[in-house]
Amino acid sequence: MTKDLNNTNIDKLMNQLKMRFEKNKHRHEGIKWQDVEEKLRDFPDKIWSLNEMEKTGGEPDVIGYEEDLRSFVFCDCSQESPKGRRSVCYDQEALEKRKKYKPENSALHMAEKMGLELLTEEQYKALQEIEKVDLKTSSWIKTPRRIRDLGGALFCDYRYETVFTYHNSAESYYGSRGFRGILYV
Repeated sequence: MTKDLNNTNIDKLMNQLKMRFEKNKHRHEGIKWQDVEEKLRDFPDKIWSLNEMEKTGGEPDVIGYEEDLRSFVFCDCSQESPKGRRSVCYDQEALEKRKKYKPENSALHMAEKMGLELLTEEQYKALQEIEKVDLKTSSWIKTPRRIRDLGGALFCDYRYETVFTYHNSAESYYGSRGFRGILYV
């Protein structure tokens, strides 16, 4: 898979991102699109990752600025877990262990190929403070090693005006569970 985008595709993506940015100012108060675009243009690999987020239905947008990293924070802001990233188990180990009815992919493998990270529980809760998401779906989140070593994995959703964190076996997958990615630019 090539990570190159032609100028036409880059311009199209930049226009989509700018329109979403302008339409959802509550997600990134005090941040100017011009600053975001200037920084993005310096990192073609990050533009490619944002394009992958867009292609899979994530509707990426800026949700903040990380001062320590000097980075804008992009996250999937789609209302529900991105459609092109659902029906996946947690990681490659889980995918290999599954004998019957294997999903096509795993959340961690897809995220890695896309140049993203899964959200942590804290990041997921912070996203919910900005935008209520996963009202009908759920999203795998980064699972602590001690839980994963025991065969489990964590996911979250938003129901009853509350963010819930749950567990499942890492091998499980559902048509309504995907993952949200985070990208630092």
